[in-house]
Amino acid sequence: MRAVKCFVWVVFALVTMPLAMAQSGLPDFTGIVKQNHQAVVNISTRQAFDNSGLNGSPDIRERMEEFLRERERRGDSDEPNPFDSEGVGSGFIISQDGYIVTNNHVVDGADELVVRLTDRRQLIATVVGTDARSDIAVIKVDATNLPVVTIGDSNALEVGEWVLAIGSPFGFDFTVTAGIVSAIGRSLPTESYVPFIQTDVAINPGNSGGPLFNLNGDVIGVNAQIYSRTGSFMGLSFAIPIELAMDVVDQLRAKGRVSRGWLGVTIGEVSLARASRNNMERAQGALVRSILPNSPAQNSELIEGDIITHFNDNYVVSSNSLPPLVGRVPANSDARVRINRDGKVMELIVNIGELPSNDDVQARFVEQRLGRSNTVPFGLTVVPLDDENRARLDVDTGGVLVEEVAEGSPAYRAGISPGDALLTIGNKTVDSAEELTQVADELSDQDSVSALMVRESGRAFVLMKP
Repeated sequence: MRAVKCFVWVVFALVTMPLAMAQSGLPDFTGIVKQNHQAVVNISTRQAFDNSGLNGSPDIRERMEEFLRERERRGDSDEPNPFDSEGVGSGFIISQDGYIVTNNHVVDGADELVVRLTDRRQLIATVVGTDARSDIAVIKVDATNLPVVTIGDSNALEVGEWVLAIGSPFGFDFTVTAGIVSAIGRSLPTESYVPFIQTDVAINPGNSGGPLFNLNGDVIGVNAQIYSRTGSFMGLSFAIPIELAMDVVDQLRAKGRVSRGWLGVTIGEVSLARASRNNMERAQGALVRSILPNSPAQNSELIEGDIITHFNDNYVVSSNSLPPLVGRVPANSDARVRINRDGKVMELIVNIGELPSNDDVQARFVEQRLGRSNTVPFGLTVVPLDDENRARLDVDTGGVLVEEVAEGSPAYRAGISPGDALLTIGNKTVDSAEELTQVADELSDQDSVSALMVRESGRAFVLMKP
C-alpha cells in the first residue's frame, strides 16, 4: 500500500511540475529543447601524432616505434593510435545542406572532424573557414534536409534574462543547462574584438561552439569561454553574440576570410582627473594614447590625448567598447568619430582601413614605440599634477604626473611607473612637459641623471642612464 501511495505522489508531482513552474514565474525549457536539440551536434576531433617533435626524446621515440611495430605485427593497425590527440566540442546546424557553426579552437589543428547527430549518424566534416580573432569556425557535412536552428537577435538581450545552452560537456552528448544573462558587452583581454555575453549557465569543456538560446528558442550566442581557476565551471561563462558570429560566418562562406575595420590607435581608460580637466561629467570614452604609423588615424585629424566618446553614433562607454565598434565597419568607409579635446566637443570623419595581420600590427607597435623613445624625454609621457593627485601623493607645489613609460626606456629601467610624480630631474624642477623636454636637452651629455619621484609609498631618488 505504501508503494502505491509513493507511486501516486510521483505521478502527481510529474504532472503538476510544469504548472507549478509556470505559476512561480520560472520558465519551462522543455519546448525549447524539443524544438532545437536535433540541430545541435557533437564534434569529435583528431590530430595525428607528429613524431618530429620527439627528436630530443629518444626514450619516448623508441617506445612509440616499438608500439607501432607490435601493432603492425598483430594486424590491428586500424585501431586508434593512442599517441594521437583527440578532442570534443559542440556546434549547431544553420543550413539544411550541412553548414555548421562552432568555435575556431574546437577545430584548430584537427586532421579529422566527426560530427555526430542526435539520430546517432556520424558524418565526416570539412572546414569551410576559420577566424581566430572571433574564435568562430564554419564546417560542413555532406547531407540534406538537416534540422536547423533559428537565428535570433542578441542586441535585444537584457541582463537578468533567462538563457539556455545545449552541448556536450566532457563528452556527454546533448546536455542542457540554463541560467541568466549576467552582463553584456563584456571585454576579455585576449578577445578585444568580441563584446561577450556573460552568463551563469553551466559551461564546461566540450560545450565550446554550442548554441545559447533565449526563451523564444532563438540562438543569440555561441558558447566560447569560461573563467575558471580549476578548469571547470565556476559561474562565469562567455558567449559570442550571434550577430557578430553570423557576420563572420557569412564572410567565411563568401570569401574564406574575414575583413575588419581598423583605426590604428592605442587606447586607454579615461581617469577621473582627465575627465575633470576636459569638463566631462563622467570618466567615459576611450583615451587615444598614441597613433600608429601609416594608419587611418594618422591620416585623420585625430591626435594623442583625444577622448573618443561616440563612434558612428554609438556611445563609447570605455576603451573596451571601441574595438568591436570599429571592427564591424567595412574597410575604406567613412566613420563619424565624436571626441572631447581639451574640453571641446568635436566630430571628425575618419576613413576606416582594413585590420592588418597580427604580425603587421605588432610591427607597427614596435615602430611607434621606437619613434616615441627617440622623441619623448627619457621615455616619459607626463601631464600637469591636478588637485586630486597632489592630495594622493602629498605634493603641494610643482611636479608632473607620469602617464606613460616607454618599455625599455631610461625611465622604465629606473623603475618609474605611471601614476608616479616627478619633482626634479638633475636637481632641476619640472612643472610641465615643456620643462621636461628642456631639462632633457640640457642634460643630454651626462652619463646618468638623478630624479626625485613620489609615489604613495613615499619619496625616493632614482638614477636614469640615457
